[in-house]
Amino acid sequence: MLNIHNLSISFQGEYLFEDITFKLGNGDRVGLIGKNGAGKSTMLKILSKELEPDSGQIAADKTLKIGFLKQDIDFVLGRTVLEESYQAFTEIKEIEAKIEYINTQLTERTDYESEAYHDLMVEVSDIQHQYEILGGYNYQGETEKILQGLGFKREDFEKLTDTFSGGWRMRIELAKLLLQNNDVLLLDEPTNHLDIESIIWLEGFLRNYAGAVAIVSHDKMFLDNVTNRTIEISLGRIYDYPKPYTQYLVLREEIRTQQLASQKNQQKQIEQTEKLIEKFRAKASKATMAQSLMKKLDKIDRIEVDEDDNSVMTLNFPVSITPGKIVVEAKDVSKNYGENQVLSGVDLLIERDVKTAFVGQNGQGKSTLAKILVGDLKHDGQLKLGHNVQIGYFAQNQAEYLDGSKTVLDTMIDAANETNRSKVRDILGSFLFRGEEAEKYVRVLSGGERNRLALAKLMLQPFNVLIMDEPTNHLDIKSKNVLKDALERFEGTLILVSHDRDFLKGLTNTVFEFKDGNIKKYLGDVDYYLEQRNVENLREVEKRTIIKSQPKESPKQSYEDQKKQKSLNNRLSNCESKIGQIEKEIKTIDAEMAANYDEVVAKPNFFENYQAKKDQLVKLMEDWEDITTQLEAF
Repeated sequence: MLNIHNLSISFQGEYLFEDITFKLGNGDRVGLIGKNGAGKSTMLKILSKELEPDSGQIAADKTLKIGFLKQDIDFVLGRTVLEESYQAFTEIKEIEAKIEYINTQLTERTDYESEAYHDLMVEVSDIQHQYEILGGYNYQGETEKILQGLGFKREDFEKLTDTFSGGWRMRIELAKLLLQNNDVLLLDEPTNHLDIESIIWLEGFLRNYAGAVAIVSHDKMFLDNVTNRTIEISLGRIYDYPKPYTQYLVLREEIRTQQLASQKNQQKQIEQTEKLIEKFRAKASKATMAQSLMKKLDKIDRIEVDEDDNSVMTLNFPVSITPGKIVVEAKDVSKNYGENQVLSGVDLLIERDVKTAFVGQNGQGKSTLAKILVGDLKHDGQLKLGHNVQIGYFAQNQAEYLDGSKTVLDTMIDAANETNRSKVRDILGSFLFRGEEAEKYVRVLSGGERNRLALAKLMLQPFNVLIMDEPTNHLDIKSKNVLKDALERFEGTLILVSHDRDFLKGLTNTVFEFKDGNIKKYLGDVDYYLEQRNVENLREVEKRTIIKSQPKESPKQSYEDQKKQKSLNNRLSNCESKIGQIEKEIKTIDAEMAANYDEVVAKPNFFENYQAKKDQLVKLMEDWEDITTQLEAF
């Protein structure tokens, strides 16, 4: 299906990978793994023909159809969810337009007996037959089926895509790919914006997919449930085995152990032969034998051990000062968005040095309570922080707040203060941004590299309480392990929102389950919590919660709610329009500064006006998030 031969690509003079060869065939479901920045997303871009390699060939049938789900997508504004999804059927939509045109001609014309009229009749018949073969009479039903599988409700179908968050737009793009009957699917982090039900549905879809699939993901369970083959990109090479992720790790380690043992035995034989050569070389009668042994030594095929890229970030979370015994005390805390009561009368007491996990289905209030604790959301009820409490907060979309027009180094310098500005280079080095890596622009970083940078920024502020909301999104598996080790060593108070059982296991000693607006406390780690709930994993908890809490019929919205929702949609569209305009203005100014810095900054009040635009953008982004949250409540 796809034959990749001697593929190479380099950036800034260094090879990302070199002379890589592999094949993709029907039924292959490949997990493409490797460190952040190893070249996984680049590989997908090359396979999709979005990016040209430096050398090598990709051979494929001319009729081969490839679908590519990227991490960053662009949408045409003004289309409904259904209209955007129907863009998957380009050929069908073109035929529909032809049929409509011909039918209009047949209706308006009166020359019924003419040859031209007869030709139109024949043409419309042929086109309708082609339309039927392409699935023209079934595509609308298929579209609705897949949209519902990905979490959309029927009432969402006629809403404008402009009113949905980036995560939901990603689902629409995924729906389009799944509808196109592609021969090859290339999926870059497809689960990052999906809730647990949609992930389970996607797993089932991909397991039954007849074509080839290549998936970049850091979700171990998803890879194990879907893939039947693993290709790891490491240090410019690939390691390709017909096993899902976990089995691949075991197999590769066994192979490396065998290679090490064989190499050790071979080295002993080489050393013995070299001793004999030295011994015989000194005697004229044995010189011929020495020459023979030397030739034999030259012909030995030296055993090589697969290299492993063990470079990982160094991470430690120092405690600023010791806080009081009670860190957080909440009484009767409630939060609603319109008529949707997310939290209802929640009482919470967290003591110093306790490590707590927030678990439960999406939309049950975990992130909402985290934002309340850091003061980002207004609420009802009482909230009191303890003496000397200093909070460090890592939001779920923390990396999205980074400025793409800045370099990695400038991002850190701007966030530093006088006391720690001199340590910026050292901090960046510990997060694997060394040398020229620190001069990269944020916009060219991978998702995992952006998360690493966001973690590095966190190190510039003092804290003794750390609140982290889904910090492992985009992080490669080794970086996840480093983060977990650092959190285990952290001597302060930890509050962690996560769906990842492997990450949570052994990390926290208290679990709060969020369900139906309330929270329930479990004194133990995540395994104890699951044992008490009599389930095997967090997926089962979230899935059961959904099934149990889902009403049989969605109640119709009141006229008042419809008015509120319409008003929110209008506000959101207006807000997004302003964000686009401000971003364009800032981009223009940045380009002008790059071209003629001295002249541009010499304008009266330039820096004040420039900063005002950036402040306005931050405020608009906060408004957008607030409106989106209220809309999701509906």
